[in-house]
Amino acid sequence: MKFPRTLAAVLVLAAAIVGATAARGADKEDASGSAVGRRIEGFTLPDFRGRQWRLADFDDSPVVAVLFLGTECPIVRLYAPRLVEIQKELQDRGVQLVAVNSNQQDSLAELEHFARVNDINFPMLKDPGNAVADQFGAARTPEVFVLDRERRVRYHGRIDDQYTYGLQKPKVEREYLSEAIESLVAGKEIATPYTEPVGCLIGRVLPTQEHSQVTYSRQISRILQKRCVECHRPGEIGPFSLTEYDEAAGWAEMIAEVVHEQRMPPWHASPEHGDFVNDARLTDEEKELIYRWVDAGAPEGDPSEAPPPRVFVQGWRIGEPDLIVLMAEKPFQVPPEGEVKYQYFIVDPGFTEDKWIQAAECRPGNRAVVHHIIVAAMKPGSKKQEAHGDLDSKWLAATAPGARPMILPEGRAKFVPAGSRLVFQLHYTPNGTPQEDISSVGLIFADPATVKQEVVTQNAVNRRIRIPPGDPNYRLEATHTFSRDSLMLAMFPHMHLRGKSFRYTAIYPDGDREVLLDVPRYDFNWQNSYIFAEPKPMPAGTKLHCVAHFDNSEENLANPDPTVEVRWGDQTWEEMMIGYFDMTLADQDQEP
Repeated sequence: MKFPRTLAAVLVLAAAIVGATAARGADKEDASGSAVGRRIEGFTLPDFRGRQWRLADFDDSPVVAVLFLGTECPIVRLYAPRLVEIQKELQDRGVQLVAVNSNQQDSLAELEHFARVNDINFPMLKDPGNAVADQFGAARTPEVFVLDRERRVRYHGRIDDQYTYGLQKPKVEREYLSEAIESLVAGKEIATPYTEPVGCLIGRVLPTQEHSQVTYSRQISRILQKRCVECHRPGEIGPFSLTEYDEAAGWAEMIAEVVHEQRMPPWHASPEHGDFVNDARLTDEEKELIYRWVDAGAPEGDPSEAPPPRVFVQGWRIGEPDLIVLMAEKPFQVPPEGEVKYQYFIVDPGFTEDKWIQAAECRPGNRAVVHHIIVAAMKPGSKKQEAHGDLDSKWLAATAPGARPMILPEGRAKFVPAGSRLVFQLHYTPNGTPQEDISSVGLIFADPATVKQEVVTQNAVNRRIRIPPGDPNYRLEATHTFSRDSLMLAMFPHMHLRGKSFRYTAIYPDGDREVLLDVPRYDFNWQNSYIFAEPKPMPAGTKLHCVAHFDNSEENLANPDPTVEVRWGDQTWEEMMIGYFDMTLADQDQEP
């Protein structure tokens, strides 16, 4: 496959970067893209208020750190509070931070909003036409250049080693930016003058081929509508919108990169097994069109050729719920930093009669900090300490990056007996600032007279987890045997941060084996379900055999601690091995 020249240049710079779905390995340092030693002659740029700033305005500062930032990049958002603290700590020592925004898709109003929300206490400048980014040789946001008194680059690269694509260490181990500044102020040699930048590609203004056969209006807008805008639109989980040309053009090179590295769209099943109705993969033709579009400079083309905007249901993807249940009366307070244990909230929805649930959707109250929600029905009479067991046995719905709401066809529904309570499990991920959340679940009820089959969520599970310290390929197995003729509807593998791979295999009564799902690179950040295009018959006696592998080594960048033995537990620093699946009985005449 031919790759665009622009993408090829990016891949040279990014050769050592580990993506969320790429092979895992330790952070690498590669001086091939380093600007260390380069002298910056100066520049003049406006801030979002219109004031002009020159590099010479900071002549009294012996150290100037120039930070290339983007307002929508998820990694920049995580680092913004940390940069504010660095400026506060070091300004009395003559250190000045200066932010530069070179993204064509970021407006002055967005810069102002970003600075206000994050209490930015240093200049934020706009670089129209990315001339200053070109001068520095900056490629990503965030990307840092520390200049000495002579305005030579003495450090170039990352802020620290905590965040990368879809992964984060539980704590910072190397504070590259602060270490470089401290050394420079003290007149010492900088131990690590270059680290490979990790972040979003700068949305440069690209030279456009006006007569390109591939344009946004003609082809790319249709691909984005089909594959991307369900998440990348206002109010949804995508960190930026791709519903308009100006936004898409600013992210063009980043789109090409994440498509090439298979980080987007998020889909982790091997194409060799299974036929799934929610398969999010791009076709080879769609990928090639994206590469050609970026190579041509991301031209818009004739706007009259663009399709009408895709219309989405506002608020609820399942439609207007019959009942909305809040997780609690008061919001949960999410701290700015640290690991937050899974939170459990038990709510009485007031079910005085049996209910059949045809659709259910979990809605995060604060998408900035909610990683996932699971809602299950607690059996009448269950005690609070049994909440997790009810999550396993009466799973109703869940949401996480990549997940869809539960929408069952007419005639199928999940059963909730009268007197049941709902238990919410929430996983929060602090984002650097204090937050609060009050999430909910929406339910649509089925008429009991129309229900022919009860859908239940079952699992193959192995709780006997003993992952040795440093083990890169720990194997676990679990089996479920179907006692009656059944239909499998969907699969949902679940592990935590050490999860590496997961496979479902059906072993039929005649001895034949069939791989139903293979996830060779499991990613905890994307909790995909895999919904069969057609229900899969499981004759009585069929064994569902699940095999999972875990990586507890230092090579796993998400690993909270490779020096400890890992056992079963709810929290992300512990582990689980659960092969969830939705099923119903094959004989519609049987009582569910």
